[in-house]
Amino acid sequence: MPSSGKPVSIGAERAKRGEIKDSPQDEIADGGFPATRMRRNRRTGWSRRLVAENTLSSDDLIWPLFIVDGQNTRIAVDSMPGVDRLSVDLAVEAAKEALELNIPAMAVFPNTDPKLRDDAGSQAFNPDNLVCQAVRAIKSQVPEIGIICDVALDPYTSHGHDGLLIGDEIDNDRTLNALVRQSLVQIEAGADIIAPSDMMDGRVGVIRAALENAGHTNSQIMSYAAKYASAFYGPFRDATGSKAALKGDKRTYQMDPSNAEEALREVELDITEGADMVMVKPGLPYLDIVSRVKQTFAMPTFVYQVSGEYAMLMAAAENGWLDGEKVMMESLIAFKRAGADGILTYFAPQAARHLAKAR
Repeated sequence: MPSSGKPVSIGAERAKRGEIKDSPQDEIADGGFPATRMRRNRRTGWSRRLVAENTLSSDDLIWPLFIVDGQNTRIAVDSMPGVDRLSVDLAVEAAKEALELNIPAMAVFPNTDPKLRDDAGSQAFNPDNLVCQAVRAIKSQVPEIGIICDVALDPYTSHGHDGLLIGDEIDNDRTLNALVRQSLVQIEAGADIIAPSDMMDGRVGVIRAALENAGHTNSQIMSYAAKYASAFYGPFRDATGSKAALKGDKRTYQMDPSNAEEALREVELDITEGADMVMVKPGLPYLDIVSRVKQTFAMPTFVYQVSGEYAMLMAAAENGWLDGEKVMMESLIAFKRAGADGILTYFAPQAARHLAKAR
């Protein structure tokens, strides 16, 4: 900037120094500003759409639902504003809404009556439990919607753990038999995808073998392959009723948030054992893991924008600290940018409506 205060172009400064080439072609070939102006492609909406590196559509969304007993029953989850526990009949109505919004799949999670919880998680094997009721009802009325069923014992155990607690230890190998029984019950109810979230060693392999032996050769497995022992799960545990039941924590089987290489080993093992798709959970704090998994294995890779992520964005929006719709969409495109093929998110219906409106 000269003493007069008038701006001088970079080109003028270069001319004074004798750096301008003999021809315009030479100057353009030199690159940089002003030949290259990155803002040109950003000037208009249509241009931004043309050059977008990643896009989000309703096809990328999976809608998680919480199921409760009752008829025409809707119970708010206080720690997840805008999310309700739904009775089976209302879950069917939600599935119809998902179909209208072009959301391809839903994931169902039960809020099991504490009276039905026991140390063995035996309600998980009941073909008439809440999950199985919901799966049958949705499939009978909205067969076009894919149904994903979580495989883990924590919604059914009196101690709130994903596996069988023997003394003070989660018994990995005894739990595997229980997970197989749970998987078969859900598939026979009509589930399309089994999603083991328990993080027991070897569970994908035994579930795949059991499905094959039972003739369910087309049933898919979406493995929670890199599931971290995260503090972001709190509102989910409120929604399923397992928070009050949980004794201790889950750090002996869920992953240490400090580790990334371990996640790749976990994913590789699950792929070898027969997983059709893999998942990283939580989402935004683990975008690096999503990216590395996708780049390393080129497998269908999913991510779960978990309850705590949803709750903090909603709380900030409700307090007027953030623009709720904008941060919702920004967070979802971040997953796509990291390499995710699909996203489990409680924002699914809102995001799908936003995408439909934006067309």
